[in-house]
Amino acid sequence: MNAKLIQVRERVQGWFRGAADKPVDVLPVRVGGTEYRNTRALPPTALGLDQSLIWVVIGLLAWGLVMVYSASIAMPDNPRFGKIQHYHFLLRHALALGVGFVAALLAFQISMKTWERLAIPMFLLALFLLVMVLVPGVGLVVNGARRWLPLGIMNFQPSELAKFAVLVYAADYMVRRMDVKERFFRAVLPMAAAVFFVGVLLLAEPDMGAFMVIVVISMGILFLGGVNARMFFLMAALVVGAFMLMIAFSPWRRERIFAYLDPFSVDHALGKGYQLSHALIAIGRGEMFGVGLGRSVEKLHWLPEAHTDFLLSVIGEEFGFIGILTLIIAFVWLTRRITEIGREAIFHDKVFAGLVAQGVALWFGFQAFINMGVNLGALPTKGLTLPLMSFGGSAILMNLVAIAVVLRIDYENKLLSPRMRK
Repeated sequence: MNAKLIQVRERVQGWFRGAADKPVDVLPVRVGGTEYRNTRALPPTALGLDQSLIWVVIGLLAWGLVMVYSASIAMPDNPRFGKIQHYHFLLRHALALGVGFVAALLAFQISMKTWERLAIPMFLLALFLLVMVLVPGVGLVVNGARRWLPLGIMNFQPSELAKFAVLVYAADYMVRRMDVKERFFRAVLPMAAAVFFVGVLLLAEPDMGAFMVIVVISMGILFLGGVNARMFFLMAALVVGAFMLMIAFSPWRRERIFAYLDPFSVDHALGKGYQLSHALIAIGRGEMFGVGLGRSVEKLHWLPEAHTDFLLSVIGEEFGFIGILTLIIAFVWLTRRITEIGREAIFHDKVFAGLVAQGVALWFGFQAFINMGVNLGALPTKGLTLPLMSFGGSAILMNLVAIAVVLRIDYENKLLSPRMRK
């Protein structure tokens, strides 16, 4: 027993000491204490693409299209939306899917070396658009938030591009800074400054949800890229402290927290707790198997944003616990599969591509986790959509571009596989 305790203690001490004694060219990414050089390459498919990943994505997109129509079919009866047809949001969502598929096809044609060269220009473009959306007369104001740029056929949300741009930039940054990844000031501070600047622009919109996702993506890539554990926990502590200060000094954010703690109270049921209380009512009505597709009651002007942030609540009401469980399993599988593609890329010494894939997994997994937690009452209300499913043109567009890049990484992995070269 003492020998085992000594072994555990030495392992923990070595983990916190970092990898200063290792050569720079050793692949830095870790999972359960193992390095990616020791992992086995995944078997290629007959067509060179991951068919299971494609079909899961198509299934989520199709389910999302049906649910957006179901959740928004009664919205034209609300005078706030004017004279629109019952299929208005269905057509707009279908248009976003069409534009997203075209963008995804184009993104798939771009090699990962080209994406690496585009990392800095794309990051600068995202910063420029985040500035432009704050310019009066340029950015579109909806519900008091200035987050959209009107582009005619659809409104574009620069924060969605910023998620992908920061992801690619962070992966490129870690590849360039691999030789100083154990030094806090040279490895972490420049990336932290870039994320801070993006965060200032996002909080000015305001869009704290997108900022949270970007922080998690950048921190995750830094950790996966080999940043020392002590640096990672220090960054995590600073980030948590910063978010707590933002909540403490923002009265309306504090009100959201209090409403989350007791959404059915007299003070909150018709105020900040209104959305959460009706989301919980919707999920409660669904019970085990749901009330049936199209038979939701809460979507009939009771649950705000039923087709966007609270789409999961409508799914819970119409498909019940089984529907929500199926959706959770699908996102867990999707996140795990994308992570495996990233692992295989690093196995082939393609560190940039591997970090990009795992950044996409962090993005989709964390955002889905937050959205589901909010709908289920496990987390305070936060305006984040459900990836690949919720209504939102720019979100669907960038989700499909990210999936296309992951498929490109998987395609290039299989070209390097010995079985594909035979």
